[in-house]
Amino acid sequence: MAWLAGFPAAAYLATMVPPPERAPVIEAASLALSEIWTRPFRAVLWKSLALTLALLAVFWTAGHYLLHHYISFSRGWIETLFSILSGLGLLIGLAFLVAPVTALFAGLFLDDIAEVVERTHYAGDPPGRAMPAVRSIVATLRFTLVVLLVNAVALPLVLVLGFGAVIFFVANAYLLGREYFELAALRFHDPRTVRAMRERHGIQLFMAGGMIALVVAIPIVNLIAPLFATAFMVHVFKEIEAADRSSGRLLATPAAT
Repeated sequence: MAWLAGFPAAAYLATMVPPPERAPVIEAASLALSEIWTRPFRAVLWKSLALTLALLAVFWTAGHYLLHHYISFSRGWIETLFSILSGLGLLIGLAFLVAPVTALFAGLFLDDIAEVVERTHYAGDPPGRAMPAVRSIVATLRFTLVVLLVNAVALPLVLVLGFGAVIFFVANAYLLGREYFELAALRFHDPRTVRAMRERHGIQLFMAGGMIALVVAIPIVNLIAPLFATAFMVHVFKEIEAADRSSGRLLATPAAT
C-alpha cells in the first residue's frame, strides 16, 4: 500500500484514525488489491468490467445524442467550440457517474466475491448467507440512489468552490464506507446489529470508505472499484466482527432470511 502515500487525502485520513484501527484497514486494502487478479476473481472481474463500460458507454452515447440533436449553431466555429465543451462536460459527467455505477454493480456481484474471500481467508468461520432477492435489490437500489443524490449535490461544489473536491471526497468516503459495510455485514447479521456495529466503528469505516473513494477517483483503476470495494469490506467486516466478539459487544445474531 505504499502507493497510497502519494495521495494527500490518504495521508490526511490516516491521521484521523487511531493506530489500532488504522493498520487493519490498510492490511485489508492490501489483501483486496492482491486478490483482484487471482483466478477465482477473474470471471467476476471481466463481467464487472464489461457491464461498467457498457453502462458508461450508454450514458455517453445518450448524452452526446441529446446535446447534438437538440442544440445546433449556424456558425461553424461555434459548433466546434460547443462540441469541445460538450465533450469535456460529458467526461466530467462520466467521472461523476463512476461512484453510482460502482454502487449498482456492488450489489450484483457481492455474494460471488464475498463467498470467494470468505472461503479463502475465513474457512474456519461460519459462511455468510446471501440476502433474499427482494432485500438485495432494495438495498442495491437504495445504495445507488443515495450515492447518486449525494454526488449530484456535491458536484456543483466541486466545480464552483475551491474546497469542493474535499467535500466530494469526504461525502463519498462516508457513503461508500457505510453502504459497503452494510452489504458485507448483512450476510451475517440482522440490520439492527449491523447498524450498531457501524456506529461503534464509524471512524474505521470512514477510513475504509476513503480507501474506496481513492480507487473510485483514479481513472481506469476505478473500473475495478466494485470488486476491490466488496473484497476489501469483507476483510474490514471480519476484523470489526472479531473485535466486537472479543470485547463481548457482539452475540450470535444471524442474518435474517
